[in-house]
Amino acid sequence: MTRVALIARAGLWLGLGLILGGYLFAGVQPRSLLALTHCGSSCYRPNDLAGLMASVGIQRAPGLLPGIVKETERCISITHPFPEARIHFVVIPKRDIKDIASIGADDGPFVLECLAHVQALVADHQLRAYRVFTNGPGRQAVTYLHFHLVAR
Repeated sequence: MTRVALIARAGLWLGLGLILGGYLFAGVQPRSLLALTHCGSSCYRPNDLAGLMASVGIQRAPGLLPGIVKETERCISITHPFPEARIHFVVIPKRDIKDIASIGADDGPFVLECLAHVQALVADHQLRAYRVFTNGPGRQAVTYLHFHLVAR
């Protein structure tokens, strides 16, 4: 293969990668991936990378999540893969929101729909003793807003 053909092939793969990346990451909050050194609080931690991948997966391929219990246009509910109790659901907005402190005005319909999911799950399972919670940035295993519905 000639040098020109190799350069053309590399350019094609680079272009396809940019297009695919643009599509996959179009709906996520900006995060600095290039600041690898001296990035302070903007460096990626494992839970940040998990949040980024969760955001892409939930927005582009929500059907691949295991244990889907309920799905609407703005929210998805799953059975927790490692439940802490007899009943443990995770309710996730289909919008990239890092945590409850970063909810913006445009995020309201997504959060409200997730609360409607919680309400429906409580009714469907006739729960009386339950709790609903979300974790802040220092306690999140995945940096992506989600709600836990737990009942014993």
